[in-house]
Amino acid sequence: MSEQVSLGAIQETLLIPLYGRAQDARRGKSVLSDRKAIELTETIDYDFSKFRGPSLGGSVLRASIFDEYVREFLREHPAGTVVDLGCGLSTRFDRLDNGLVHWIDLDVEDTMALRRKYFEDSERYTMITGSIFDTDWFSAVTERPGPVFLLSEAVLLYFPAERVRATLSRIAKQFPSTPLAFDTGGAFMMRSQDRNPVFKAVTARMEWICDDPKTLEQCGLRLRESRTFAQPQPSVVRTWPLQYRLAAKLLGRTAPVTTYKLNLFTTSPG
Repeated sequence: MSEQVSLGAIQETLLIPLYGRAQDARRGKSVLSDRKAIELTETIDYDFSKFRGPSLGGSVLRASIFDEYVREFLREHPAGTVVDLGCGLSTRFDRLDNGLVHWIDLDVEDTMALRRKYFEDSERYTMITGSIFDTDWFSAVTERPGPVFLLSEAVLLYFPAERVRATLSRIAKQFPSTPLAFDTGGAFMMRSQDRNPVFKAVTARMEWICDDPKTLEQCGLRLRESRTFAQPQPSVVRTWPLQYRLAAKLLGRTAPVTTYKLNLFTTSPG
């Protein structure tokens, strides 16, 4: 039986990377091997076929780079806590579970209602209904001692710069000396949205322009590294099919690639 979808405009965009991961899983050489994504796209009552273009593959490459940021943290802190802020229908916990990590997935009410139809809480996995822009979720993270890793993938881009910066400042103050990963987009990327095939299928548009992630150090962050699709971690690029590696190399100097960045920060010490 198909599951009806009732999502807000921004929340609907979570279906784009879900479809991208499902398409990737169906390939002979898959980057993420996300079989759960296939299950979800076959069960959810939605016309996924309207999504097309390079952003589908891009969402897979983005996920693989963020996955490696989390793996690096878990190699040093195998029993640490990972918090995915605006998780959508991500399967990152399933992909990266090392048997010790404690994981929290956070998203707004309509998204979490849909997510709970396919995922369940467990001893080390917790779903929380809330917004990255609120502070209610802080206590759920801080009540457990130990190192924390925060990430937010393809979420902050959709909101005004003032709201994003204020939220990053609050997070930095609440979680000192904590790794935080999220993506940023420059002005070229924002201006070209209407030419992107996937955005012709949804009404939401990205708002936050950040040409230089280093400027976010004003929010109490320290930039550790900033990557593009042309600069993935060496361990990650080896998992990409040849067509993706060639595309990244050929397009690596073009504005669509250079202005979209996947960043790893550490919040300032308390």
